[in-house]
Amino acid sequence: MSVGNMIGYAGDITPDQAWEVLKQDSKAQLVDVRTAPEWAYVGLPDVSALGRELHKVEWQVFPQMTVNPDFVARVEGRLRTAGADKDTPVLFLCRSGGRSRAAAIALTAAGYARALNVAGGFEGDVDAEGHRGTIGGWKAARLPWRQS
Repeated sequence: MSVGNMIGYAGDITPDQAWEVLKQDSKAQLVDVRTAPEWAYVGLPDVSALGRELHKVEWQVFPQMTVNPDFVARVEGRLRTAGADKDTPVLFLCRSGGRSRAAAIALTAAGYARALNVAGGFEGDVDAEGHRGTIGGWKAARLPWRQS
């Protein structure tokens, strides 16, 4: 992990490390910051086996893709409802790690000490054929996920 005070958040972790944090800490929470179309058409991490719900809060609002002005307030509300506090590990996930990093920085600025970015995101990097989901990311790590 990276040192949070040097980069503005608690650091980056791999999808496998994220799953371990979620398994080992019953208060840890996963927030998917992708857009509603991504959730609907690409799929979602499935944390139900851990007795938890995935929090879906867009970092950028589709279709304008402007930063969601209510992002921190919405995440904080969901975290409170889930029993999390400002010392709870909060893991952020997007497609490949960029938006989730920005989200982790925003939550850290709001006082959360353990806001982590899931590097590689849900789909990972583009492979030689131009496809995502095969190199890095939640899906390529064969972690639980579902599609509607």
